[in-house]
Amino acid sequence: MKLNYEKAFSQKIDEEIVGLTQGQFLAGHQIEKEWSIGPFELNPQLTFSKTTQMADPTNIGWTSSSIFNPSVLVENEDIYLFFRAAVKKESLGSRIGLATYRKNSGWTINESNPTVFPTELDEILSVEDPKVYRFNDESTGKSQYVLFYNGIWDASEDDIKSYEKPNGSVACNIKYAFSDDLISWHKAGLVVPYEISRLWAKGAVIPRDGAGNAVRIDGKYLMFISEGCGNKQIVGSSLNMRDWTFAEVNYLPLPPELGTHIYEVACAIVDGENLILDFMYSDHAGIHTGAQVLYKLDNPYQVLDYATGATLSWGGMSKYQDKWIFAQGWDAAKGAEEIFFYESKI
Repeated sequence: MKLNYEKAFSQKIDEEIVGLTQGQFLAGHQIEKEWSIGPFELNPQLTFSKTTQMADPTNIGWTSSSIFNPSVLVENEDIYLFFRAAVKKESLGSRIGLATYRKNSGWTINESNPTVFPTELDEILSVEDPKVYRFNDESTGKSQYVLFYNGIWDASEDDIKSYEKPNGSVACNIKYAFSDDLISWHKAGLVVPYEISRLWAKGAVIPRDGAGNAVRIDGKYLMFISEGCGNKQIVGSSLNMRDWTFAEVNYLPLPPELGTHIYEVACAIVDGENLILDFMYSDHAGIHTGAQVLYKLDNPYQVLDYATGATLSWGGMSKYQDKWIFAQGWDAAKGAEEIFFYESKI
């Protein structure tokens, strides 16, 4: 097992986050599109700085130098920040940590970090990019929390052949864990079966309102998957957030005038009767950029409008003190472990 952990340090994969800045996605927001969320500005009072190293339950000398791709959930005016902590941005070997912000005391790091770290073979190389949601557990009648994350592992030659996986042996799963208190998490395993993912699926994007609640649409929770799955757009559906079925749905066609290729949907926001997806794509010059797209809740696959400018808030946007907020760590100085918060201007 230790050799498998250490292998994460020796492998290098090309990550889209290298060299990205928040400004390149926030620029170009179309104010005239009243349905779109934004524009945004930096709120320096909420900046989170990680100054201590997490524990290393794997006992391999693991340390981090970069934190990014967080998910935020507001609970009773406190901000819960789940973040990806990486050896370096372009590496595997990530863990997921938690910090909490309270207005009177500022940020507190979770003493039991890492909140999620590799313990299963199909996540042994890395656990990454948390997405957290609150939902109503109908079996108990109480609120519960679910955290989706990417588990990275090294597929065998038989797996690669069986599922016709392209582009090497590094595989990526969507996995999940559940909690009653946002602190202790219990892993529940694989979400998307290999027959659907073909050993690569990213982005468990579930429509979420400003309070962080997963929103049912026509009685079901929906999951938008945009990267992997044999280059197909896939939508999952569930009645209970645990058991999922998946189908191919072309929910996000990219207009030719915008660009050439969709990379990934970052988040799905429910704002009144509007459903808004925030996504990254490649323009005609090959530059990473972003946009938002509008649907209505009663027809979540029918595109009504596009607006340039995006947040690329992989963990979703939240409402805090009557403003939309999101967090990201791309703009931290090299070696500095910082997450910056942005809030809507209007």
